[in-house]
Amino acid sequence: MESPSLSARADVVLVGGGLANGLIALRLKALRPALKVLMLERGPQVGGEHTWCHFQTDVSPAIDAWLAPLIVHRWDGYTVRFPGHVRELATPYRAITSERLRQAVEAALGEDLWLNAGVAFVGPDHVVLGDGRRITAETVIDGRGPRKSHDLSLGWQKFLGQGVKLAAPHGLTRPIVMDATVPQHDGYRFLYVLPLDAKRLLIEDTRYSDGPELDHADLRTAIADYAAAQGWTIEAVEREEDGVLPIALAGDIDAYWRATPPGVAQVGLGAALFQPTTGYSLPDAARLAEAIAALPVLSSAVVRARAEAQSKAAWRDRGFFRLINRMLFLACAPERRYTVLERFYRLPAPLVQRFYAARLTVWDRARILIGKPPVPIAAALGCISERSALGRHDA
Repeated sequence: MESPSLSARADVVLVGGGLANGLIALRLKALRPALKVLMLERGPQVGGEHTWCHFQTDVSPAIDAWLAPLIVHRWDGYTVRFPGHVRELATPYRAITSERLRQAVEAALGEDLWLNAGVAFVGPDHVVLGDGRRITAETVIDGRGPRKSHDLSLGWQKFLGQGVKLAAPHGLTRPIVMDATVPQHDGYRFLYVLPLDAKRLLIEDTRYSDGPELDHADLRTAIADYAAAQGWTIEAVEREEDGVLPIALAGDIDAYWRATPPGVAQVGLGAALFQPTTGYSLPDAARLAEAIAALPVLSSAVVRARAEAQSKAAWRDRGFFRLINRMLFLACAPERRYTVLERFYRLPAPLVQRFYAARLTVWDRARILIGKPPVPIAAALGCISERSALGRHDA
């Protein structure tokens, strides 16, 4: 598992051991087992400490089938709570943990998984490690996460989650995907709760905020206060995870890609592949992994072209989501942002499914906008132009 002392050659080098590259590794080894696929992870383990969720309707049946071994938890629906209403929805919800992804990648790659492997340079045909070793490959894929860019204007979804063991059963049978009945501060705030077993929960405090800064102490206190308010006594905090996800407001996707290193394939958040409003990245990562594994020829140039095409197509198809985000972040007082989502969650369940899957119809978009907007009309009109929002929330 540790990187060997000599430089090497591989067919494919995956730089970074996160979700996007993890799924690519698994699909390549499943469909093209003869390839030597080398993964370089700068940390001590693949996947970090994360839980990746998606709705079953976010992905195709084919992708759902090959994701199945990675799914740790399955629920037949979920709950949302807002000050004005509570709603149960029947869309199946799925969770993949970093532990399960790590186990799968370790089994698939074996000694071709190099940990504690810091990278100094990434090029289209080779990678140089921090200690000077050089690895050559026909295909180099960079999946090290988002990069700073003035070509995208972003808000932030930031969170801290704790896996807790309770003193008594919690009684939940479905996730609470949004509980916005809590005090609103630092933007749109909600609690996200996954029931893991009778006494275990993952409780996350999430904020849709203007800045990416995480106050860990404040979020830990907020989680403890929320648990107490629900009547839950936390016996132990067993694990913790946190994250800062981009929420897309506007951008020039062509300029964004021009600024990437030439000839190198970017994937995952670095390819701007995420649902613009929810920040969910797993469905896009799975679709790109499937597409890469099916390419007739693998090379950095070919994979780069495929990833760039998928990124640009998704960005252009999802302009409506960025409009909603601009209303959320630019037209709404931070403490009133919850009203946009509260209104949205009164819409028909099939529309909500299509929203999460980023497959809205023309009629869906009209239905979302019909009626009195939950933001001031003048402010809403000022958000229509994407160009006017560029530079207002730089990454």
